[in-house]
Amino acid sequence: MTRRDVAKCAAALLALMAIGVHTALAGEADVIAVDAHRSSDGTYRFNVTVRHMDTGWEHYADRWDIVAPDGTVIASRVLAHPHVDEQPFTRSLSGVRIPDGVTQVTIRAHDNVHELGGNTITINIP
Repeated sequence: MTRRDVAKCAAALLALMAIGVHTALAGEADVIAVDAHRSSDGTYRFNVTVRHMDTGWEHYADRWDIVAPDGTVIASRVLAHPHVDEQPFTRSLSGVRIPDGVTQVTIRAHDNVHELGGNTITINIP
């Protein structure tokens, strides 16, 4: 291997390490606001605000979940693309049926690197 080959390998390795550090710095996805409204048909609409330092397709908030106290996921809102230039961002989910007897839910966000672990918000069902 020549010095030039070694230099190319070193440069490639440094570039990959920089991408990894940049991705890790984006952290976990945090739920920072939740607004829930009951519709006339008895279902709910959730407006959820998430903050995550999306870096692109390699690291972005990819969904949020509505979770019952027993850990059952009631519904999920898939986030189909990164929100690099839109932080924080709010997305809605309508037609959510809350099971009988559930009086509180927790909203949690997920990202495609760290998965779960950021700030959650628990609300009483109106």
